[in-house]
Amino acid sequence: MFSILLLKLFLVPCLIYSVTLVGRKWGPGVAGWLSAFPIVSGPILLTITLEQGPAFAATAAEGTLLAVVAILVFSVAYAWAAQRYAMAGAMLCALAAYALAVAGLQAKQLPLGLSFVCVIAALWISPRLFPAAEAVSTGKPTGASDLPWRMLAGAVLVLTVSLIAATIGPRLSGFFAMFPVMSTVLVGFSHVRSGRAFAVALLRGMMLGYYAFAVFCVSLSMLLRQQPPVVAFSCAFICALLVQLGMKKMLSMSKTLAASKV
Repeated sequence: MFSILLLKLFLVPCLIYSVTLVGRKWGPGVAGWLSAFPIVSGPILLTITLEQGPAFAATAAEGTLLAVVAILVFSVAYAWAAQRYAMAGAMLCALAAYALAVAGLQAKQLPLGLSFVCVIAALWISPRLFPAAEAVSTGKPTGASDLPWRMLAGAVLVLTVSLIAATIGPRLSGFFAMFPVMSTVLVGFSHVRSGRAFAVALLRGMMLGYYAFAVFCVSLSMLLRQQPPVVAFSCAFICALLVQLGMKKMLSMSKTLAASKV
């Protein structure tokens, strides 16, 4: 139990720190792509597996998969609300949209395969629902003083979600495992520090990362019913990594093709 607590306390803050540094060096698109990888929800689902058993966690992973749609609703809502409001107003609008989406999705019982198809379709549609892209400015340099606050916020959010998830059943636990931790922390701070365009570009970058996340969830849900947890999680992470690398290669190829046409 102590090792699980350490995982919650340190892994996600370290991830936020790393993604922040990546965002400074390579821009919001790459930072968003990395932040969508299942290192926040992964430890939560692992905790659920250890505390509640593989069958419970397999059902939770189904909920986490479908919750990707709610995260996409959050992202699109934030992008549009940011056109009118500052960070606080845009975040409130996005979280309200996320809550409504979770309420609607929680009421639906879909087979795992159909849920996966719906998530992939939503991932294809969502980037087309964003407002027109704006030129990204780095804005004020992000001082080191705000990094501890980002990391603390991430740790508090993960601890809170995991504590709630243990008492509300597998399906809703899965939804809360997909609470927009990375989105609220990274996008919120980025909006304040570097402006609306940077925050929206970060959300756009996350769209590509969620393909790998969806593969992780569907793989984990199936494997936990057939394999020991260590095998299930290892295989699911490998599948997600392969998809993540494939999406990165496709993105690089598309950029090269676009540059050649200029």
